[in-house]
Amino acid sequence: MIAYGRQDITQADIDAVVSVLKSDFLTQGPQVPAFEKAVAHHCQVPYAVAANSATSGLHMACLALGLQRGDWLWTSPITFVASANCALYCGAQVDFVDIEPSTGNLSVQALEAKLVQAEREGRLPKIVVPVHFGGQPCDMAQIHQLALRYGFKIIEDASHAIGATYLGEPVGNCRYSDCTVFSFHPVKIVTTAEGGLVTTRSPHVFERLERLRGHGITRDAAQMTQTPHGPWYYEQVDLGFNYRMTELQAALGTSQMQRLRDYVRARTRMAQHYQEALSDLPLVPLRLAAGRTSAWHLYVVQISKTAPSCRRELFEQLKAAGIGVNVHYIPVHLQPYYRALGFTDGSFPAAERFYQQALTLPLHPGLSSSDLQHVIGALHESMSR
Repeated sequence: MIAYGRQDITQADIDAVVSVLKSDFLTQGPQVPAFEKAVAHHCQVPYAVAANSATSGLHMACLALGLQRGDWLWTSPITFVASANCALYCGAQVDFVDIEPSTGNLSVQALEAKLVQAEREGRLPKIVVPVHFGGQPCDMAQIHQLALRYGFKIIEDASHAIGATYLGEPVGNCRYSDCTVFSFHPVKIVTTAEGGLVTTRSPHVFERLERLRGHGITRDAAQMTQTPHGPWYYEQVDLGFNYRMTELQAALGTSQMQRLRDYVRARTRMAQHYQEALSDLPLVPLRLAAGRTSAWHLYVVQISKTAPSCRRELFEQLKAAGIGVNVHYIPVHLQPYYRALGFTDGSFPAAERFYQQALTLPLHPGLSSSDLQHVIGALHESMSR
């Protein structure tokens, strides 16, 4: 089966992990800071805090920005559930902003219209979480302008987008946001097996993130309420969590970061090949907006002028041909948990139409030329029936 996404592990990665296994530290050693430094350097940002998952990173970022009961967080319906769940973990409420169908990203126009209405009703969001769907950045400069006008914080969910750029700068530099969250799951651009990371420009947010991932404990006397009893002394000053990344994960991630640009170049070539080879089929690729480059975590097409039943038939035919296609995503507001919160069909029509026509094709560095041709040939055969 040709997987839609999978990790690429080299001997250098294996050697890096084995070296940690032979060292004195499996957790809380030198590898996690080295990984954080590598990502911060790539993103051109002063602070980076690694975590055991991007979900943990989103939760910590929400808490670090003060999200709490009575507040609202808005995000895209076309995302993994973690982008919304992070608000519920904080006791806050969730709402969604419809998408721009041509990119799959949060619509700035829909966001502005919703903000105007929310200001009238006195329920403006505390945080907005734009999701860089498939690896393409949202229109962050416009979202940032709305944040200045309406007073909300911004967390970029860049789980798909390490290696992407916006207006010539790397995603993760937080020029237009308070925090950016990355995922390093095996199907992502770079992997640490499981893992996440938060970048920020704020020293205050950085300090809070570091405490939150380690049970809320500090050994920094400047953050304590009492004079330290001795060099062993620590204080719990926050209600934190065990969200730490291990040394093994960090060593793998540091090794993988050395190949980030190669990975993105390979994904870009494959995406371009798909676009050219499938141009005669009723498959509409995502539009790449001006001033942005995508990391191409996903290659998503819209099956145009067809019924949902045709999408399912195509999906099953490709699976039968050994091709691991997928669908990203079932809109979060249509999940049973969120329906129970009051969301219904028709709440976000652009997102719902997008889901009904979406199909994700295989795209990862391990995809060979023959694999790519097999996918393309199978699509032509299936869609000619």
